Parts: sequence; structure tokens; C-alpha cells
Amino acid sequence: MELTPIARGRAADIFEAGPGRVLRRYREGEYGDPVAEAAVMEYARGRGFPVPAVYDANDRDLVLERLEGVTMLADLARRPWLVRRHGQTLADLHCRLHHIPAPPGLRSPFGRGEELAHFDLHPDNVMLTRRGPVVIDWSNASRGQAADDVALTWVILTTSAIPGLLPFRALASAGRGLLVDAFLAGVDADAARERLVTVAERRMETDPHLAARERRALRALVSPSA
Repeated sequence: MELTPIARGRAADIFEAGPGRVLRRYREGEYGDPVAEAAVMEYARGRGFPVPAVYDANDRDLVLERLEGVTMLADLARRPWLVRRHGQTLADLHCRLHHIPAPPGLRSPFGRGEELAHFDLHPDNVMLTRRGPVVIDWSNASRGQAADDVALTWVILTTSAIPGLLPFRALASAGRGLLVDAFLAGVDADAARERLVTVAERRMETDPHLAARERRALRALVSPSA
């Protein structure tokens, strides 16, 4: 059966999967463990965190609840005057998540911490729905410390290339600092600041999807005088 595509991410594609459902499929050659991802999503959802329901998972696919709404990033393009509110929402999601202890056996990329961490919690992975914000794409979920998770979001917000047409990219770039400031006001920014270089270095080493300009921005963050 031919699948109807809905969206395309860096490592996976989203397809229609029947009423109220979508299929998230990793592309050939991409790293992913949908079964483990499904388990951590259901673990977080069972503890009250806003996550899509999982209906099925195998070695390449996840069948998920279809969310009606737009991403926080898309909403910023439509309503840039909400940038501070969205930054505060992003901070609130981090704080809520880090109050959840990580399940036993979950990987720990930085080798420290016992909290549940998303490690990719940025505006393009937050869906704004009628029931509130919902966090998607749990492929990097791990055991860790809040400071590392916050630091990674900080790095992503300040160094990632902004998708979309030129007018949106220009507008989004202008509001990037406001978003970062609002986000950092709601988290422990001092603890995260101490982890910025370590987190940025690991992102350069492990993320195969970085664009050239993103790598340049990360190098500037790691070695500002270079």
C-alpha cells in the first residue's frame, strides 16, 4: 500500500496511518530504535507528561496518535509577537520533564544524572494542540541532568539553521535572542552555561545531519576566539 507523506524530518518521514494516526518511519541508513523510543514515550506519558500516544512500534516504524495543530516554530512564523510566551512554555516543558526520574536501563550519553531528558527539545519538536503543547520526536531521550538537556536546547536555539523561506528566516533570526532569553529565564541558566561547551562539542561529534553553517556556528561557540 502506498503511503501518503505528511512531513519530512532530518532522519524520518511522517505518513498517514488511518484515522487519528500517523506513521513515523526512519529512512534507510538512519540510526533509530523505535521500540525503545516507544517505551520511553509511554513511560513519560504515564507520568503525566504531554506525549503522543503510541499504538505500535517495530525496528523501523512508530505508529502514533495524530496531533492536530502546528509546531511552536511554525506558530512563531505566524505570530512572532508570542515569542516570549513560547520561550516560557519551552522552559516549563523542560522543568516538568526533569522532575521525572529516568526509567531503569536508559542510556546516559553524558554519564551523569538520573532525570529523564529529551535531548532535542526545541520549538520544532513541540506541537501546539487544543489540549496544550505536546512534545514529539523522542529518539534521543536519555537519562541525564537537567543542565545538559537545557544546555543542548540553548545550543540548538542559537546555532541551528532556520528552515523556510527567506522572509521567515530573517524574521526568526531577529527574534532568536528574545526566544533564548525567555527560555533561559525559566530554567537554571547558570548550570546550563557551565555545560555549553561540552554539549556543543558532543553535538558536533555525533550529529550527522548538521549543515555546514551549523557546524561553523558550533565551532564559534566552542572556540569563540578561533
